[in-house]
Amino acid sequence: MNENKLVTPAVWNDPDDAPELTDDFFERADEFQGSKLIRRGRPKADQTKQALTVRYDADVIAAFKKTGRGWQTRMNLALRDWLKTHSPQEYK
Repeated sequence: MNENKLVTPAVWNDPDDAPELTDDFFERADEFQGSKLIRRGRPKADQTKQALTVRYDADVIAAFKKTGRGWQTRMNLALRDWLKTHSPQEYK
């Protein structure tokens, strides 16, 4: 008779390996009153980002991706810097 076997072996985690819960952890934690969520742990930014779909040339994306993690933030900063000296109206 075939028995059900775990696909991956169960790994026991020692509870002593858990990270220490610091004051910083609790400051960022979600807060509930009963079952109602009062506050998310991540603070809201003063200026939020807007998600949209854009198409760029592959070489432009590759150049920014080569710089590693945070490449989208650096691309945003580069566009913001460009706007200081240019107007999008120039390229209509």
